Amino acid sequence: MAGGYEHLPEDLPVPEDDGACDHLPGARVPSLALPATSGERVDLSSLPGTTVVYCYPMTGRPGAPLPEGWDSIPGARGCTPESCGFRDHHDEILALGARVFGLSTQDTDYQQEAKERLALPFELLSDEGLGFCRALGLPTFEVEGMVLIKRLTLVVRDGSVEHVFYPVFPPDAHAGEVVRWLSGRGAVKQ
Repeated sequence: MAGGYEHLPEDLPVPEDDGACDHLPGARVPSLALPATSGERVDLSSLPGTTVVYCYPMTGRPGAPLPEGWDSIPGARGCTPESCGFRDHHDEILALGARVFGLSTQDTDYQQEAKERLALPFELLSDEGLGFCRALGLPTFEVEGMVLIKRLTLVVRDGSVEHVFYPVFPPDAHAGEVVRWLSGRGAVKQ
């Protein structure tokens, strides 16, 4: 289905918490209209209620090689399994009163292919210009000339960051972790 990207190698390096997200809880989300795979623009700062934004480096494409050394970069590999996890837990997250978006620095056309191939029931947002990343001070890394977001998830309530998951590992089990957290804190209905 996903060109082999749906499974994780067993020997992936585990990312360590380097403190790069410690400043985020309580931060206001910047008012930026990000392009979505729906063709709309989404301003996360203006959405009422609870929004889960999982930020990921990049999804692989069948037939296209991943960047050199991708599997050796802690936290890089796993965007497809993570997205599939949010797809598979989407109804549970909605039932807990939250909406879901994926966010990366890939352009919308690139994201649209992944959304369709993986049958994602939510939109992917593009921060191709890094405006959202820079405004919030999200951690990034560079590979093959691309600036990519380190894997993290923001839980945003009424325009402010309520909780941050960072680092995220393993990515294929992360959506279940988010469901458990939302269940424990009693997500507020949209």
